[in-house]
Amino acid sequence: MDISWDDARLFLAIAETGSFSGAARRLRIGQPTVSRRLAALEYAVGAALFRRSVDGAALTAAGERWVVPAKKMAEWAGELHRAAESTDHSPRGIVRVTGTPYMSADFLAPFAAFVARKHPGLRLEVQSQVQYLDLGRGEADLALRARPPATPDLQCVDTLDIVNGVFVSKELKARLSRKVTLQELPWVAWAPPFDAVPPNPQLESLIPGFTPSFTADNFLVLLAAAEAGLGAMVLPNMPHRFKRTSRLVPLELDLGPFARSQTHLVCARSALDIPRVRRVSELLLEEFKRIRVG
Repeated sequence: MDISWDDARLFLAIAETGSFSGAARRLRIGQPTVSRRLAALEYAVGAALFRRSVDGAALTAAGERWVVPAKKMAEWAGELHRAAESTDHSPRGIVRVTGTPYMSADFLAPFAAFVARKHPGLRLEVQSQVQYLDLGRGEADLALRARPPATPDLQCVDTLDIVNGVFVSKELKARLSRKVTLQELPWVAWAPPFDAVPPNPQLESLIPGFTPSFTADNFLVLLAAAEAGLGAMVLPNMPHRFKRTSRLVPLELDLGPFARSQTHLVCARSALDIPRVRRVSELLLEEFKRIRVG
């Protein structure tokens, strides 16, 4: 029998999210549609691919055999999509850029406004993600990542060195002693399921018994808490020209080995063949150069 890419993508979405609701969100369709299409697929192949339970959907033995071929199919679908789009020689349309919550809010959103003014035919779609999207499959066109690519299908276009700092509200700084230490500060930090996301692990290594004074699973909530004086945050000190006036001020504290980090501009190797993706990449490179100059 023939397995269509739509069926493979549906199967992969359920397998990777572990639930019908997660697959529905990824595919942007209704959960009943996911259930109906999977039932039709399982009927066609004559085997159950998932075990349903209150905890989600777990792969059956038959489903396990589908995972690797479905992932390869997704990668080739991404390549085919990029090959088709590379024939459009005008840099117009949507370019999907993914980044950390901080980079998305602080840099990519105002950068998108700059792109819209410079190239009215281009539009950025910013996907703020803690987890990495799969660029090879075409889940995004460009990514700003803390880690360089580890697979041959991805390319690191440029790397930006960034200084990290400790930031607090002006009101909280006024209440602190002039020689406050990392251990004495109240902290706002990630809550589960993101408690392994930086800077939590770094702060845990620097501060014995690290216990935040406030936690949340959303970056903007963390930022609002820090601005309200609930605690300190570790943030990149990235002096780009789109930066908004902040209500947070830096503290002169040493973050040791975590005082510097890197941001990598990453894409699938064939993505730069698409004119609109290449143009946005070039504009990002120009901004990286501006930041390096100061």
